[in-house]
Amino acid sequence: MVQTDVPSAERRSSDSARLNPGAQEVPLARNSLRPFAAGRARAWFVVILLLPAVAICADWPQFLGPNRDGIYPGDDIASSFPATGPPVVWEKNVGAGFSSPVVANGRLILFHRLGGKEVVEALDAATGKPIWKFDYPTSYRDDFGFDEGPRAAPVVAGGQLYTFGAEGLLHCLQFAQGGKIWSLDTHREFGISKGFFGAAGSPLVEGPRIFLNVGGKEGAGIIALDKDTGKLLWKATNDEASYSSPVSVTFGGKPHLLAFTRAGLVGADPASGEIYFQFPWRARSHASVNAATPLVIGDLVFLSASYGTGAVVLRVSGSQLEKLWSGDDSLSNHYSTSVYYDGHLYGYHGRQEYSQSFRAIELRTGKVRWSEDGIGAGTVTRAGDRLLLLRENGELLLIRATPERFEVLSRAQILPGTVRAYPALANGLFYARNENTLVCVRLRE
Repeated sequence: MVQTDVPSAERRSSDSARLNPGAQEVPLARNSLRPFAAGRARAWFVVILLLPAVAICADWPQFLGPNRDGIYPGDDIASSFPATGPPVVWEKNVGAGFSSPVVANGRLILFHRLGGKEVVEALDAATGKPIWKFDYPTSYRDDFGFDEGPRAAPVVAGGQLYTFGAEGLLHCLQFAQGGKIWSLDTHREFGISKGFFGAAGSPLVEGPRIFLNVGGKEGAGIIALDKDTGKLLWKATNDEASYSSPVSVTFGGKPHLLAFTRAGLVGADPASGEIYFQFPWRARSHASVNAATPLVIGDLVFLSASYGTGAVVLRVSGSQLEKLWSGDDSLSNHYSTSVYYDGHLYGYHGRQEYSQSFRAIELRTGKVRWSEDGIGAGTVTRAGDRLLLLRENGELLLIRATPERFEVLSRAQILPGTVRAYPALANGLFYARNENTLVCVRLRE
């Protein structure tokens, strides 16, 4: 059942105004331009209109960044770190969880567990100072003795914030004040079992809908909800949930929702849930769970998983899928999603517990260009022609994104281990967390 606490239209309007101050300033700027010549006025007007877009591009409002591909759109990252490491701007003690932070409109959203509660906090992204807090009780227990905090990254969209807890509780909150708009217990509503490590895939918000691969019964493998009310819009497939997060793409001018479920890749119409195609891709082992998010480059889709599954590149043409190559020897991602740059993929290969290697491979052939052993597990983020590798031991490496060789430009210990949550990168500031500390370091020039 959806629980709602919807604010009034007046309050929504007020919240929206506070969240987009750039838009408020445009009319004032137009008035102030009257004394100027028409040409100069037009120039200033163009600059003002561009300001909100620039702010949005600098945000990291969801898992894997603005386009859910691990790529930072800014060009302000320094070419190297100081000998003492990147400057620490602020740090904060945090609770349990693998949920990565997200950043939007000058705020950082932290989703973690403190005692018997899952807690959502809004902090000033530049200083770490608290703005608001929202919490609710949780009794999640991990069957394998791992961290018992939330796993899925929050999502900020349209003046609202969405979180998906370890027990499958989905919340929609006001981004401005943290007030609850609605909530949905997906496990209860769709008859979902606990799974190996609880609910972990981050929701996707696109247009008026929010999408999740919840793995529900009776055709509720993938669901679409109204993002403003939580009302069920459609459900599709009987696929169990994975820990991969869905993505929104366009093929042949047609919008697609892509979900890498526990069974494989599903392509669906975001509006109706009509299935365009399905591609089975998972290990035969019952213990296997797909975790890396699909990467889309043009009409190609890269999927990768561990447990003997391996990687595959598919070409999408309407409802048809053509396999370019596949194998378990190129770039098998356990839980960390790879990134793409200039014809090549860069990512971690092998099982996390067996000391992964970091590799560069050709997208269209799977050919390994280089492989660096001894890196261990971690995450990778791309900023221009450089890669930021955050290792599980808390070391941050800045390397060049080139297929020629593994070239380290700088390295620094920014946290003690163990680091498993994905980082966020916004406005040249890098946010990372381990089991008890969140740190913000400056990477911009």
